[in-house]
Formats: sequence, C-alpha cells, structure tokens
Amino acid sequence: MQFVIVTGMSGSGKSTAIDVLEDIGYYCIDNMPPELITKFTEICSQSKGKIDKVAFVADIRGGDFFMKLTDIIAQLKAEQVNIKILFLDSSDDAIIRRYKETRRKHPLDEVSYGNIRSAIVIERELLVPIKSCADYYIDSSSTSVSEFKERMYSMFLDQSEEYMRIDVRSFGFKFGSMSEGDLIFDVRCLPNPFYVPELKEKTGLNSEVSDYVMQFDDAKELLKKLCDLIDFLIPLYRKEGKAQLVIAFGCTGGKHRSVTFAEELAKHLKDKNYKVRVSHRDIDKH
Repeated sequence: MQFVIVTGMSGSGKSTAIDVLEDIGYYCIDNMPPELITKFTEICSQSKGKIDKVAFVADIRGGDFFMKLTDIIAQLKAEQVNIKILFLDSSDDAIIRRYKETRRKHPLDEVSYGNIRSAIVIERELLVPIKSCADYYIDSSSTSVSEFKERMYSMFLDQSEEYMRIDVRSFGFKFGSMSEGDLIFDVRCLPNPFYVPELKEKTGLNSEVSDYVMQFDDAKELLKKLCDLIDFLIPLYRKEGKAQLVIAFGCTGGKHRSVTFAEELAKHLKDKNYKVRVSHRDIDKH
C-alpha cells in the first residue's frame, strides 16, 4: 500500500496536488488530523486490497494537532508503513498574490493580526521540521497549473520501491537560485559563450555552444568529477528511499553553460538506465 502526506505552505498548491492524486487513483482526504492518520492506515491494511493508494492533506489548518505530524510519520515509518511526504512551497510574493486573488484568509490570520507577511513567516518556521524530512518537494512560485500537474504526474505515476525520478535542471543565478535543487552546482567558473558574438543568442541546446563549453580541459574534468560524485550518491539516496532527486546547474543567465552541463549529465545518467527528465528554467529569458 502507498500513503502520501501532502503538506506545505498555505497557498502553494495543495488543492491542485490532491486533485492530481485523485485523478491517478489515490483515495484522498483533506485536512486530516495527524493522529487519525495512523488509525486510517490500519483500516486500509484490513481492506484486503480495496484501497491501495491513499493521500492525506495535513497542514497548519490543523492547529495544535498538526504539530504532532512529524512524530506520527516517524512512528509509521518505524512500523514499515510505505509513507511518503510531498512538501509544497512557494515564494512569499506568490503566496500573497494568490491570497489577494482568492480573497481568502490565511489560516494564521488571527495570530498574525491580519498581516499576511507575518503569517507566512510564522508558518515557515512551524513547517521547518516537516520540510526537512520531505521525500518530494515542489516550488510552485513560477509554475503554471499545467506544469505543476505534469510534475505531479511524473512523480507519482509508475512508482515502485526501487523507482527514483532524477530531474536535471538548468537555471540562471540572475533570475534567482533553484530552491527545489537537492544538488546545486555553479558552473560560472567556466568560460562564458555569452561573450562570443556568434554564440550570444544561441543556447546550450545548440551544438556550437555545447562544443565551445566542452572544448576546455577544465570543463571536461569538472564534468567527469561531477559524474563520478553523482554516480556515487544516487545509490545512497535510493537506499534511503528518496523518490525524487533534483540536480541543478546554474550559470549567470541560464542559457549556455548550465544548459550544456545539464544536457551532458542527463545523457550520462540515461546511458546508465536511470529515469531522467531534463528542463531548462531560464533558457528563454533575457
């Protein structure tokens, strides 16, 4: 049986996430008090296969009950229950914009005296323990609904105990870091094709750019060492039951060096038969 706890920041997309899980066959329960999760897992185990995938939404709306969530999860894992945590996050500005659009109150509206920024600060602090033990993490700040759903599908369809999805991404530091990255590598130490006139408007998806980046001995050695490190780390992550690994490469604008390295690593991992998805966050930005 598979159990998923959906949690995270208010306004980060938990309702959309639970809709996706319901669409792919999960029995979904919203605003579940953590102490009842253990009871429900027992009921499911006695259902003789009638319910085999369950998702709970547990968040700050549960008040004092929610504070026991990490203990409940530890207990379930100690009992060998197959339970995963999906943590949804978003930037402060995105959350504020969404609340203004929906005109709903934040769950911590009263304790923050109606100041939504204060409510967000309080909630982030309260969520630190559960965020630190999440198996899946999605930052929905700049993600469209369709992109969000696609990411959910890639995480939760065709899962097995040995399954791990590896997301290799590129980004530009000038547009902000990659908050979802488990492993983030800065490749700004390499020569920048941006300053080569005939390469400036192209990207790492063009062979001229990737050839330029990889012609240098430092780039070749860096890629080799990173591949060796990642080859060593992946089995360790899998052993710990990690279901999603996000490896991100950053350069200044997210168009040349980071894209090249993301593509090179993805090719290396695909050759080893890992399930890999590649995306380039800032490749079309200026």
